[in-house]
Amino acid sequence: MGRIWYGEALMAEELAGKKILLVDDDEEVVEAIRAALADTGAEIDTASDGNAAVEKCLGEAPDLMVLDLMMPKRSGFLVLEKVKQGKARTDPPRVVVITGNTGTRHRVWAESLGAEAYFQKPFRMDRLVEAITDLLS
Repeated sequence: MGRIWYGEALMAEELAGKKILLVDDDEEVVEAIRAALADTGAEIDTASDGNAAVEKCLGEAPDLMVLDLMMPKRSGFLVLEKVKQGKARTDPPRVVVITGNTGTRHRVWAESLGAEAYFQKPFRMDRLVEAITDLLS
């Protein structure tokens, strides 16, 4: 099924049956992304620290993870390294990084660990949803 966009809204149920893990310690960011994905049909779970993210990735096998790099208890880089260890870049979970970090060094490092998309905060929510949809199509 192709994507149908009306303005910035994705038509309902595009990602039905897909599991997405949102990992960020900023509750406002998590809720904004959750709201943007609400009509896609995806099952959304959250983690607010790096250790919880690893536990949920290894136990619940999400199809995709939206991952902040600066996290309490375990950095996003260490989360990425752990959950992608021994896997191909396109093996689940697919990873979209969101971060407040500027510069290219962190982007290159995240991509070398298996991230497939990278967004600097603030970012356009429609672009994030589009990247998620593309990775899960």
